[in-house]
Amino acid sequence: MASATQALAHNLNASERTHFVLVPMMAQGHTIPMTDMAYLLAKHGAQVSFITTPLNASRITGFIDHVAAAGLAIQFVKLHFPAVEFGLPEGCENADMLKSRDLFKNFLDACAALREPLVAYLSQQRQSPSCFISDMMHWWTGDIAREFGIPRLTFNGFCGFAYLAYIVVHDNLLEHVEDENELISFPGFPTLLELTKAKCPGRLPAPGLDQIRKNMYEEEMRSTGVVINSFQELEALYIESLEQTTGKKVWTVGPMCLCNQGSNTLAARGHKASMDEAHCLQWLDSMNSGSVIFVSFGSMACTAPQQLVELGLGLESSNKPFIWVIKAGDKSPEVEEWLADGFEERVKDRGLIIRGWAPQVMILWHKSIGGFMTHCGWNSILEGICAGVPLITWPHFAEQFVNERLVVDVLKTGVEVGVKAVTPWGHEQKEARVTRDAVETAVSKLMDEGEAAEEIRMRAKEFGAKARKALQVGGSSYNSINLLIHEMGNLGKGI
Repeated sequence: MASATQALAHNLNASERTHFVLVPMMAQGHTIPMTDMAYLLAKHGAQVSFITTPLNASRITGFIDHVAAAGLAIQFVKLHFPAVEFGLPEGCENADMLKSRDLFKNFLDACAALREPLVAYLSQQRQSPSCFISDMMHWWTGDIAREFGIPRLTFNGFCGFAYLAYIVVHDNLLEHVEDENELISFPGFPTLLELTKAKCPGRLPAPGLDQIRKNMYEEEMRSTGVVINSFQELEALYIESLEQTTGKKVWTVGPMCLCNQGSNTLAARGHKASMDEAHCLQWLDSMNSGSVIFVSFGSMACTAPQQLVELGLGLESSNKPFIWVIKAGDKSPEVEEWLADGFEERVKDRGLIIRGWAPQVMILWHKSIGGFMTHCGWNSILEGICAGVPLITWPHFAEQFVNERLVVDVLKTGVEVGVKAVTPWGHEQKEARVTRDAVETAVSKLMDEGEAAEEIRMRAKEFGAKARKALQVGGSSYNSINLLIHEMGNLGKGI
């Protein structure tokens, strides 16, 4: 039976709907949750203009088709991306296409050049926008929102815990710290948080970004509020502290990956599988319940061949069934040679290797999955939480080390593999930093029997149930979305 909100969505005409303009960062980990956000807002009765580019739109054709079939009020606006004009290769419209981190500033400058065509498009629309929700990296959208006299909310893909840490770091926390390995205590944090300088969030790892970083933070502070892909029951203490620290309303609308669970295939979320989903399901069905460890490090992590070898040997020596997603990029021939030199043959009865994209959501929700070794990107952590799966944390860069502390120290739903050093985005890791023994130990600690492991599994299941409840009718995130639409509609109309 359709909910009252869904019925309202169908009954409202366009002029009555709150009109959100969503501007995602052109990177898969940023774009995917904003497609989910668009879906959620439209399901709750809002109208959405989703700003994208031709290439990025082609990556989410499955989602676009699904929106059309569902009759949702989402308009996909494909703006020309000026790649060549800013020193980028033709067709380079997504951060994962950058050949060097030295081009990241060029990429952000090209994004900012979308300002004029976006203003021109919005000025021609019959229904004026009510509210901007844009990625924090699109600081230039703040000027557009002010030009139209409407609120701008920011979205950064962080959880409340990591976003609060980011705010504390920007309050000159690291100003006089020279040693990258010095342990820093975060003052005013609701619970104890200590990280080395190198592991602190908010430090864009590319040259020439000082002014952009300054612009981003200033616009962040000028925004009307923040939209968080999280839910109250997961981190209420940190969300409350974030509101007190920033003086801004924080809208918790997650876990957004659950909004489209019924059709949450790779196509609906903008990916193409590198292997047949049916084959993957068949393999999973052959395994015992809770016996398989799933290993995947997201779209942006670059893992050295030597580290992949150590990881593989650790999985082998653990004697646990595993699914391992390998994205080796231009190092694929070297990795493939090692895989073919006996490894795949030795683990063929209990190991499934996926090259490239994998149906992560489908895998995590399968009953045979007993653990998830992750790079600690927030999207992946949330997908693990929703599925009620405990985690092995292997952070690489950005806010991932903060997310690790949330999982291990606060939620207590995972164990750490023991990463000591940062692997900055855009840098090629030269050597193995996590040994096969560390991998075997972490897998055994999470997957073996015992009171500690059982406690982790129980807590993971409990948070999974809370996550699913948050987006159901009457749940905390469900109500937050309704209030967001109502309040932004009123602010957009000057009420």
